Amino acid sequence: METVKKTLRDSVPMRWLMLILVSMLMFSTYWFQDFFSGLKGLMETEMGFTSEEFGRLIGLTTIANMFGMIIVGGIMIDKWGVRIAGFTFGGLATVGATITALASYGFFGESHSTQLTMMIIGRIMFGSGLEVVCVVATRSIVKWFKGYELALAMAINMGFGRLGSAMGIALSIDIGGNSVSPAVAFAATLIGLSVIIFIVYSVFDVKLDRQVGTVKTEEDEDFKFADLVKLITNRSFLLIALLCVSFYSAVFPFIQYAPDLLVNKFGFTYDLPSGIDYFQIGGSTALGNSAIFIGLFIFGLAFSMIPARMKTLSLKVVSLAIIITAFIFFIIGLWPTLSVWLHNGPKTASLIPMGTILFTPIFGNYVDKKGKAASLMILGSLLLIFAHLALSIFNSEILGYFGLLSLGIAFSLVPAAMWPSVAKIVAENRLGTAYASMFTIQNWGLGLFFWGIGAVLDLANKDNLEAIRAGEMMYDYTIPIGMLVVLGVISIFLAFQLRKADAKQKYGLELPSGVTPE
Repeated sequence: METVKKTLRDSVPMRWLMLILVSMLMFSTYWFQDFFSGLKGLMETEMGFTSEEFGRLIGLTTIANMFGMIIVGGIMIDKWGVRIAGFTFGGLATVGATITALASYGFFGESHSTQLTMMIIGRIMFGSGLEVVCVVATRSIVKWFKGYELALAMAINMGFGRLGSAMGIALSIDIGGNSVSPAVAFAATLIGLSVIIFIVYSVFDVKLDRQVGTVKTEEDEDFKFADLVKLITNRSFLLIALLCVSFYSAVFPFIQYAPDLLVNKFGFTYDLPSGIDYFQIGGSTALGNSAIFIGLFIFGLAFSMIPARMKTLSLKVVSLAIIITAFIFFIIGLWPTLSVWLHNGPKTASLIPMGTILFTPIFGNYVDKKGKAASLMILGSLLLIFAHLALSIFNSEILGYFGLLSLGIAFSLVPAAMWPSVAKIVAENRLGTAYASMFTIQNWGLGLFFWGIGAVLDLANKDNLEAIRAGEMMYDYTIPIGMLVVLGVISIFLAFQLRKADAKQKYGLELPSGVTPE
């Protein structure tokens, strides 16, 4: 009887350790991608930025990826592996983040135009590495988890990214101490640390390659341009790629403007009011706030992972009841702090990625066990439309809270269903190219709406800009955010078409993980 040789990926603790190590890349890069969101008002008052310049800084982050940098990185991943790609593009992101930080301090010159130009150059370099780093993380997780808890692992990995976004949005103004530069420097340092952690991951990845062998098979032949043509002519892949761009273009750009929208539309604040007994660790409110986000993330993991691993229904119910009870006490104990958060722009805007922290692992586990990926994408798109209608047309603060929460749930549903579905549609040895192609298409939409929202915001308020910058009036966000409702409608149409295409091509998007269509 032949003995099956065990590898590192067959060890449950080792798989999950690798997930944590590689997910630090997601955490740090998403922090740096989104942390400017909580600083928009401060960048206007301290650095003299307009909404259009803010949008230009964020939008041009995507420009290299719009013209194929991610595809180059994806081919590099498929040809030379995740380690070389991770070092190369993680290093590029670190250098870009460092330049952005130095520019914010006036290192290259203190004039407004010089600071803006050099910060844009730094963000472009960061963006050139950002998306490939995300593909590296996703591709690494497929390598370690395919055949195991793939959708859940991907959901947790994305949860780390959303945790970075939430903490970056909410905490950067605290870290900066009402100054932009320290917050930029902190965000840049996080990326450098995550690259060091990736080196640790690579040691184990090399050992796994030695265990499984690296002999090329016919399926592992080198990349050919025909592979890319085959991808984009696959109807299911094309639909899911277009859904990716329409959905994310309605979410990521909004996140950048959400704190400023809440301040201008509902009268929220940028700074936390003084004289309140906030939750602290070691006398630090920033550390206390960080611990709250980490606690929410842990509860998200607990809700999705612990009951699912109980063998009997009674144990599932008991474990869920214990977690819910602990969560209620967690919220009650922190309510003096959380109640103030709910009237602060950056803290409340972090409800969007905070929703994903709680729900993405749950939905990822559901996709693993029950399937229905295409149907969940339809539901997520419906929630997207409701969210943007609530935040653009209506002036109800309560409805605004529900809109943010709905957007957070949608931001959990669609990615948790989308990314594992790509692994069903595309062969594993071409996943790097597939993910890279999707990110490239996505970046065209992101670049357009990152910059476009800021430009349209200035245009829609052109008669009142001087009064707004003098603090006498507020921005009207109705038209810029209303544009995103259209993207939600497009997303629903594409999700329906994807479900129809899957019924014909039989990739099994509506089936649980590991179940193949007949």
